[in-house]
Amino acid sequence: MKNKIYRLIEEGDQDSGINLTFDYAIMILIVLNVIAIILETIPEMYQPLKGFLRVFEIISVSIFSVEYLLRIYISDLTHPSSSRFKSVLKFVFSSYGLIDLIAIIPFYTPFLITIDLRFLRIFRFMRFMRILKINRYTNSLNLIWTVIKEKKSELAITGFVTLLTLVFASFLMYYIEGEAQPEKFPNIIASFWWAIATLTTVTYGDVFLITGFGKFVSGLIAVLGIGLVALPTGLITAGFIQKIGKSEKKTKKCPHCGKDIIE
Repeated sequence: MKNKIYRLIEEGDQDSGINLTFDYAIMILIVLNVIAIILETIPEMYQPLKGFLRVFEIISVSIFSVEYLLRIYISDLTHPSSSRFKSVLKFVFSSYGLIDLIAIIPFYTPFLITIDLRFLRIFRFMRFMRILKINRYTNSLNLIWTVIKEKKSELAITGFVTLLTLVFASFLMYYIEGEAQPEKFPNIIASFWWAIATLTTVTYGDVFLITGFGKFVSGLIAVLGIGLVALPTGLITAGFIQKIGKSEKKTKKCPHCGKDIIE
């Protein structure tokens, strides 16, 4: 029974009808949950559907809870360890395990402890995190995560350089524009917001420069920002091209030695 459950919800044959049905059913349920959360923010639509959405929430949490318990049941197969208890802990504290727990915990928390209404919004937001569960059932999102992990060193370097540039621009502009516009550049933190908007070339227009030197420096920072912001995009794009190229390569057996040959 455990092996059957494992093949169904974890490993299953992707050509199997029942496995595909399970995967698609969970993905559709996740998407419907996100739609339900969106509807709750529209009073004129939420009020007529309030009872239905509450029932749908109970059904959804019940399904997600059963799925979570089944994954704990097969944790010794998905997260092998020296003991059953350690396998359960490895699953519970894994990235997918935490996402699964976050998907159901907001529903049960009010029954266990009294929640201050100020924190209720946080738990409502946590319900949206159910969308992360869909990552388990689609190769596309897994590919994104794989590329980011493989390029994490390069992304960390570009992120650090970008942060240094933002801090430098904030200090510089505070001392250039601070006296001319004390209400716009009262401190370096306020200048940091201007640096982010300028470096990303968004420039909302809520903060603008009036000194000639400030405009000159701002132009340099904006041009520099085009290159810095494009670096992470280029790294991730290159990673995608590599991954897609590898997946498209085919292998065939050598008729002489029997070894795999990549075409």
